[in-house]
Amino acid sequence: MVKFFAGPLTGVAVGLTYFETVLLTIAGMMTTVIIFSVIGRAFSKWWSKRQRAQNKPMFSKKNRRIVAIWNKFGVVGVAFLTPILLTPIVGTVVAALFGAPRKQIFIHMLWSSIVWSALLNLMVFEFGDFASRFF
Repeated sequence: MVKFFAGPLTGVAVGLTYFETVLLTIAGMMTTVIIFSVIGRAFSKWWSKRQRAQNKPMFSKKNRRIVAIWNKFGVVGVAFLTPILLTPIVGTVVAALFGAPRKQIFIHMLWSSIVWSALLNLMVFEFGDFASRFF
């Protein structure tokens, strides 16, 4: 989540164009999606084993929300919310854990990253000067 928001800000700071920043933001998310869709189930098993070893509760408020989103909207809902509420890692692992095929994960995460990258970059490029007056 933080990285997805930091991409547009970094692009402006470095002097990249809107299009270059959008492409790099998409590439960053999709790199994570590719890596974690391949190792998603194994990572999930490792994470739950680690959580149990630390005596952390299995069902937190966040976990319940993720399950509710999955039950209601499936991979499309998880992909849509991944850049802004979840992280690419969590969104991909959740989709893989619930059994979504890799092809579906790639397709839905790709359109989600395109939409959110274009929107967030547009906001930073168009309203960044205005916001910088307050910070």
